[in-house]
Amino acid sequence: MNTPNEATQTAAPSLAVFLRQNMREYGILIALVVIMVFFQIITGGVLFRPVNLTNLVLQNSFVVIIMALGMLLVIVAGHIDLSVGSIVAIIGAVAAVMMVNYKIDPWTTSLVCLILGGVIGAAQGYWIAYHHIPAFIVTLAGMLVFRGMTLWLLGGMNIGPFPAEFQKLSTGFLPDLVSLPELPLLGALHSTSIILTLAIPALLVYLSWRSRKLNESHGIEVEPFAFFVTQNAVLVAVMVFLGYQLSTYKGFPNILVIMGVLIAFYTFVTTRTTIGRRIYALGGNEKATRLSGINTDRLSFYTFINMGVLAGFAGLIVAARLNSSTPKAGNGFELDVIAACFIGGASTTGGVGKITGAVVGAFIMGVLNNGMSIMGLGIDFQQMVKGLVLLAAVVFDLYNKQKS
Repeated sequence: MNTPNEATQTAAPSLAVFLRQNMREYGILIALVVIMVFFQIITGGVLFRPVNLTNLVLQNSFVVIIMALGMLLVIVAGHIDLSVGSIVAIIGAVAAVMMVNYKIDPWTTSLVCLILGGVIGAAQGYWIAYHHIPAFIVTLAGMLVFRGMTLWLLGGMNIGPFPAEFQKLSTGFLPDLVSLPELPLLGALHSTSIILTLAIPALLVYLSWRSRKLNESHGIEVEPFAFFVTQNAVLVAVMVFLGYQLSTYKGFPNILVIMGVLIAFYTFVTTRTTIGRRIYALGGNEKATRLSGINTDRLSFYTFINMGVLAGFAGLIVAARLNSSTPKAGNGFELDVIAACFIGGASTTGGVGKITGAVVGAFIMGVLNNGMSIMGLGIDFQQMVKGLVLLAAVVFDLYNKQKS
């Protein structure tokens, strides 16, 4: 006779079945690894050098990742936002006018800019959520309006430089808390960064193991144990390698830590909270979600407010990175952000997508940009390659849907 606990146990599927069922998620990870190995070979080992890894983080990759977190929720809810690049520009312009022209301190300026980003998102979300005007039209209008406002506010000129403390938002590094001696074979290491390099993977493995055990206790299907071990071993190896490389240079950039906190927060929101589940339900079937008693209009409104705040934060980071505000800031960002979400597995029809997928998609875009720049390829060729990668990702998504 089976005990109640034994009756609820569910055998893990075979490795082949599991991979076939999760091809969307793991296929994109394999693609990222292949792309990174390809550029590591073709660039003669430049890609994984500490200086280049730091540049990869400090350049547009972090901006795309931060905005992809908000864009994923917008896409999952069944919408799109074409205005994020222009919001980056207008927020940078406002920050420049406040800090450079009016000498307002960076903290007050940053708070005002984040609130302004939320207000912009709310203004667009109001028409989309409560008047049901297509998001494509509203955000396309926003893209033009806010770009024009940026040109007007800056008078077609760059404004800068910013105070040194504001620049640290984008270009600063974690402090070295303990001075470590130079070690044989390892060299001089940044103490704070190497501690995080060891602690974070250990924490992730523990959380993954605990989640697996919890799912097993509730009879939820889990991945094969061999795959679970291999997956975590590869994750730890990659994180330790990249963390070690950064620790041999200047350590972890401030923005990398902020980005990690945001990724953890939005992963929690989308997987462990009621509002996260409701957003997925909204994108999966809006009518059924509304009939179940959920205020779908308000959910859509919230997703655009969230997107506006994250785009505003990205605008501050870009301004700090460039040390000036320019009318062309954020030009084309909306395409990279949307592409990152779709490449990462988000569905064009809404209701499907993961934070981790959007992050991986953003890294793919960042590695492509960085690798092709190292190779000396022109912007024309880079745009063609990114367009083909996006098309391939959408075709792969449709293929998986038809197959299932």
